[in-house]
Amino acid sequence: MIDKRIVKFFKKHHVLTLATSSNNEPYCASCFYVYLEDENILVFTSDKNTKHISDTINQRLVAGAIALETKIVGKIRGVQFRGIISEPSGQIERKARIAYFKAFPYAALLKPIFWIVKLNFIKYTDNRLGFGKKIIWQE
Repeated sequence: MIDKRIVKFFKKHHVLTLATSSNNEPYCASCFYVYLEDENILVFTSDKNTKHISDTINQRLVAGAIALETKIVGKIRGVQFRGIISEPSGQIERKARIAYFKAFPYAALLKPIFWIVKLNFIKYTDNRLGFGKKIIWQE
């Protein structure tokens, strides 16, 4: 079970940095996201012809980060994650669309392509719990 502090952090934020790699060339992109707790997935949208999505054709394992911006060391919080990216289908796609359009209603006008990252590793740092305090979840 994922620590509720991690879930709360995911739900409070809305921009992730996604890291991909192709032919030993790393790349990263920032994306608006929503988190579906029951499925433990991050949902975002992106065109198929973007560099970060093209990279995932041959390498579905991705990494990423979500950070609270602050200069106050005692308030630093953030998540680093790894997971498997895919294009959702069926019930998951329906849930992803509903949640994403609820968070970002204007996105419906763009007819976006949805992607999910099924999380298999999460490291949550929260300095409010003590300097450098980490909570790790792994499948």
